[in-house]
Amino acid sequence: MKKGILGVIIALVVIAGLLVMPLIGSYNNLVTLSENADQQWANVETVLQRRYDLIPNLVESVKGAMAQEQEVFGQIADARAAMAGASTVDEQVEASNQLEGALGRLLVVMENYPELRSNENVTRLMDELAGTENRISVERGRYNETVADYNRKIKRFPTVIIAGMMGFDERAYFEAADGAETAPKVDLTNP
Repeated sequence: MKKGILGVIIALVVIAGLLVMPLIGSYNNLVTLSENADQQWANVETVLQRRYDLIPNLVESVKGAMAQEQEVFGQIADARAAMAGASTVDEQVEASNQLEGALGRLLVVMENYPELRSNENVTRLMDELAGTENRISVERGRYNETVADYNRKIKRFPTVIIAGMMGFDERAYFEAADGAETAPKVDLTNP
């Protein structure tokens, strides 16, 4: 009789273990994917910070030759301030998009000033900024890939059940700002 009860207990423990192990594995996988998304967002923030740090140098290098373009500089300053004050991913995305638009307008203005393009400091800073923009683009793409993996995982059965019970929510993608498909226009005919 004791051997029979012991056998049943062992069988129940084995069955329970077989049922719990996949749950533990799914939970651990969700934690890993979530951490990967957080890490990739940190990479995006790193290159956004690099851009944020380069902008004052670029603006100061260009400012003297372009005093009449104060509106563009004001937009850059406002966007940079918004970036500094952003606390959530969505706010950072919005501020980054605002900054990209202002930088795009600055680049268009600069093309109309050949003496600026020949300035060594401006050229060097523009190259740095272009490199930074490329890094941002790459890191955003990687972030979106990581988020896609995470979002797919939390939506699939049976992981969707575990994700719901453990509070794993869908993450937002880094998307282009409205109007990003339209090139900025700068009118230099009005002083």
